[in-house]
Amino acid sequence: MRRVIILGSTGSIGTQALEVIRENPGMFEVVALAAGSNSELLEAQAAEFSVPANRAVLGADAATELVEQVDADVVVNGITGSIGLLPTMAALRSGKTLALANKESLIVGGRLVTDAAQPGQIVPVDSEHSALAQCLLAGEPREVRKLILTASGGPFRGYTREQLTLVTPQQALAHPTWVMGKVVTTNSATLVNKGLELIEAHLLFDIDIDRIEVTVHPQSVVHSMVEFFDGSTMAQCSPPNMKLPIAFGMSWPNRIENVVTAVDFTAAHQWTFEPLNESVFSAVRLARQVGKAASTYPAVYNAANEEAVEAFHRNKIGFNQIVDVIQRVVDAHEPEGELSIESVLAAERWARDRAVAQMVTAC
Repeated sequence: MRRVIILGSTGSIGTQALEVIRENPGMFEVVALAAGSNSELLEAQAAEFSVPANRAVLGADAATELVEQVDADVVVNGITGSIGLLPTMAALRSGKTLALANKESLIVGGRLVTDAAQPGQIVPVDSEHSALAQCLLAGEPREVRKLILTASGGPFRGYTREQLTLVTPQQALAHPTWVMGKVVTTNSATLVNKGLELIEAHLLFDIDIDRIEVTVHPQSVVHSMVEFFDGSTMAQCSPPNMKLPIAFGMSWPNRIENVVTAVDFTAAHQWTFEPLNESVFSAVRLARQVGKAASTYPAVYNAANEEAVEAFHRNKIGFNQIVDVIQRVVDAHEPEGELSIESVLAAERWARDRAVAQMVTAC
């Protein structure tokens, strides 16, 4: 039985992780829970899974302490945002397997995170990166030509930049295939999420960022692909359901039976792929630039985005301005010193202040 700590237990990833555990009695034991602010749901979860009150906590700082102090086999980091960095580092230092849904901690921490990890210690929970990890099992690293990330295109696929000026926060949260939290759903609409995933794939799999492509696949059934040097391409396919990569992350390298219903190939299907229109959705191109620059640039990209998304949902800026703000903040950034936790946190604070100032000026 695997002992599991779930961070972000009341959010989308955390609640689905608990569903998997609930549906597979005897496979997992929940030994600690951490959440952001939903104390009522947290208490209910702790009661259901017999987690002591002192191991069901609120806040990122408390989450970090839990990871450091509680004995466990797996930490599911489902926290949203870069506040997940310190819990991620704590999990790696403690030697626990890290089932990582909090992509931001890897992106802002960069090599600090990958250098702290033992081989195989980080198991990706993002559906795209879980798919890549599975496809990579089909060959040797030297045989990989490129990684191909699929993107649904979000709710505004096919829109022009002019049409995007009119979209509302409510429309941005109406994702066509996935049910996620506010920030991730908005990031999917702007394609910032795909930019973050590009950087994440580069760091997780140690693949040059120019060997990672993005293709738009509206059905969200092919979760990502790996092209090998002989011309073959491996794809991982399943209905769009986050329980599958979450379950695989907690049980890696083993699989759990019947997590989701498989694709029914006795029925007709139509899966389409199309190029990403980067002239309208420029977040991926900017992320590629940021990923190559490395240092504290990814932390700045992510922090500026978080501030801009919050402003958009308060109706302070328009949809297109989200990526415009990120671009201006990234362009103004000048890294200081070597990469460290302190320099990352300082760059984040600077980026948030700069983004707020940019938006105040724009208004």
